[in-house]
Amino acid sequence: MSENVVHLHKNTEPAPSVDPATVTTLTVVPDPAPAPLVPLWVRSGRAVKTAVTHESTKATVRALARHGLYTFNGGRIVARRTWDGKTGARYERMLRAAEAAGNFEVAEEWEERLQRFREARHRRRMDLLHSPVEAAKGVAVGTGMGIGALVALGVVMAINNGEVKDVLTPLAATVDFIALLIRIVQVVWGPALTIGPFLALLALWAVGSKQQAAPAWALPDNIRSSEGEPITPSIVVKALRDLGVPALRSAIKEMGDAGASMLGPIRIAGCGVEVDVTLPSGVSTIEVQQRRRKLAENLTRHEHEVFITIPEAARTVRLWVADSGALDEPIGPSPLVTDETMTADYTKGRAPWGQDLRGDAAALSVYQRHLLITGLSNQGKTAALRALALWLALDKSVEFRIADLKGAGDWAMFDGLASLLIQGPTDDHVIQATEMVEGLVTEMERRLQAPPGTVFLPLVGIVDEAQVAFMCPLKDADKNPYGGSKATSRYFMAVRKVHNQGRAVNVTLWEGTQDPTDQNLPKLVREGAHTRASLVLGTESQAKMALGDKAVEGGAAPHLLRQGLDKGTLVVASDGIAIPAGQASLTIRTHYIDDDDAKAIIERAKALRDGVTTLHAIDRSDDGRDPLADIASVVGTAERVRTKDVLARLGTLNGDAYGGWSFIDLKRVLDGTGAEPYKSDGVMVVGRDRLARALANRDGEGFASAEG
Repeated sequence: MSENVVHLHKNTEPAPSVDPATVTTLTVVPDPAPAPLVPLWVRSGRAVKTAVTHESTKATVRALARHGLYTFNGGRIVARRTWDGKTGARYERMLRAAEAAGNFEVAEEWEERLQRFREARHRRRMDLLHSPVEAAKGVAVGTGMGIGALVALGVVMAINNGEVKDVLTPLAATVDFIALLIRIVQVVWGPALTIGPFLALLALWAVGSKQQAAPAWALPDNIRSSEGEPITPSIVVKALRDLGVPALRSAIKEMGDAGASMLGPIRIAGCGVEVDVTLPSGVSTIEVQQRRRKLAENLTRHEHEVFITIPEAARTVRLWVADSGALDEPIGPSPLVTDETMTADYTKGRAPWGQDLRGDAAALSVYQRHLLITGLSNQGKTAALRALALWLALDKSVEFRIADLKGAGDWAMFDGLASLLIQGPTDDHVIQATEMVEGLVTEMERRLQAPPGTVFLPLVGIVDEAQVAFMCPLKDADKNPYGGSKATSRYFMAVRKVHNQGRAVNVTLWEGTQDPTDQNLPKLVREGAHTRASLVLGTESQAKMALGDKAVEGGAAPHLLRQGLDKGTLVVASDGIAIPAGQASLTIRTHYIDDDDAKAIIERAKALRDGVTTLHAIDRSDDGRDPLADIASVVGTAERVRTKDVLARLGTLNGDAYGGWSFIDLKRVLDGTGAEPYKSDGVMVVGRDRLARALANRDGEGFASAEG
């Protein structure tokens, strides 16, 4: 039998010890608090918002609004047409449009038409006063003649059949037929009254649907986007009306449907269309030009796809509207790359530079024209400048002297073709570039002092990154700065001298510069260029620096090109390129010629020449020179070189020593050496082999005398 022991006192004995390693600790994690209940009205609001903003709901609302407005506006269109047909409203509207456009001859013509319409309407109304009596007479006569004809027919039938009652048979048949028609009308009349209104609404809907008479937000997606929408007269008029020019909007509203009278023919122009718009009196062309972006958006185009220029006609703007996305497509390769037989003609030829916005080839004449190309960095300035030089290199009569103050190798392929090639961005390279331009001045002055009628071969100096030269802070030994825009600046003054008189003797200067300012591109220098071209720029003031105020005021807008996206697109102001009448500039998408293709073109150009020794620096030392050795060095590897070219190359080699040399000086040095100039193909030349023998003989004589 078990016993239960009840302890009356608290057990004070210590609990047995427990090894901590054997104890498992349990952590009790409380249950997360329940999420607060969302009120019913909040959940209902969210559901309603989701349902209302769902795309299906939006599409349904747009469809209901669209078809309802099609019917309503279709009724308005039908009512307008009916009113125009019954009244002189159309003529009055055309009359107001002609007056608003300032075309008073057309206004007089519409006034005459309105008067003739009113006279004809008056005659019709007067005729209505007499028509009831005449109509009654006509009905009576017609009825009598009809009954007589039926009775006559009955008499013929009665005689034929021998039955007197057949006399009334045709008349009875006619009465029965009329009764049948009445019964048919009675049967159809009720349903027609029921269905007729629905048919009328359907007809109005069809009219509104055809005209798309509904707001843009209610139209289908494919129509609402309007991407690539063809340019039509109504679209152009609407775009101008919504441009935000109050006077223009009022004038178009006054014109009504005749707003299209402002427009000339819409012509296909390359990858877009072109249209001339004659603005109403009181609206200036500048008001439209300043709203280019809004006009482009109204035409469902991007800003860069709409160009506004000013033709010769007064109060007229010329709109060129690209096909959607067409300007983002690259143009084809340069003919210099695709046609290996192409040559150049400095005097009469034109360089294939690219395509204009119409898609036509854009070719530039460089004959006796100084050239300036500017733009922001890395937008294709050097490529555009080099493309012209690559073409001109195919004329073997042209001499190049090139200074690349970037020194990245963009002009390295001209080594062996240019008589002087300077590459580098340092101050020393700027000094050499300055002396190169001063050498152009020396050659120019020598040519200017030649006998009248002397023909000179083309000499083209190229300075790429010219802003480096203008910004150079160095001074020479006489404390004259190389850079700057003062009368003491050596580079500035040399450029000005070439600009002033160089073209008369075929000495021209091409410059490429970036991000123009008054400091890195002085006013007198940029205005001395005959051909001025600009890639994308940052501001309108820079555009005016690059192209001139007249070109920018006439619609030239390099500052509206897209940086990075319109790389290689130039706005050109020059008489050396075909610019449409009335325009001050032309926008060109230039061909891009990469380095490999450029090298191939230069190799073709070298094959046309006798060989050129390219100098890579100008010798500025005052040491005595060896004329015979210098002559041999400038002849280089060519078998023979014309004496004119030898003199020009000697002037490049050292202007101080040889800049004033003539043929007599050259002959004096070579006489008695065995390397005297001689005739070849009718021109005087200097032979490479004869010079080599003369140097060898001279050196041999010197060695023999030393031994003696």
